[in-house]
Amino acid sequence: MGLAYDWIKIGHLFSVIAWMAGIFYLPRLFVYHADALTGSVQSETFKVMERRLFKGIMRPAMYGTWGFGLWLGLKGGWFSGVSWLWLKGLLVLGLTVYHYQLDAWRKAFELDVNSRSSRFFRMMNELPTVLLLGILVLVVLKPF
Repeated sequence: MGLAYDWIKIGHLFSVIAWMAGIFYLPRLFVYHADALTGSVQSETFKVMERRLFKGIMRPAMYGTWGFGLWLGLKGGWFSGVSWLWLKGLLVLGLTVYHYQLDAWRKAFELDVNSRSSRFFRMMNELPTVLLLGILVLVVLKPF
């Protein structure tokens, strides 16, 4: 498909890796933040870490994932009759919804109004694993 296609794919993979790193790390920060005392130095440090991770890494990486992914699909002609790709898109949409839910929880911590436990965030940290596994199975095996 050419060198340009390969570079777009590199951009997509780089963005996916950065986005998924943040999607796995942010809820882990929430686990520890939920146990920190409101107003403590530790809690304030978590707020800075969470904001920088979300705004500086996760948000741009999500935009890159979608942008490069759509560009790949258009350039490669993947959108015509490839059923697995549509299901992959639905799973990526699920990750995007999860991404924005993480931001809502981040804002609750920022405003000192979080009401969720560290156990809750431990459980929520597993959801993107299931979505990612589904995406990888579809991309690698292309089952239909």
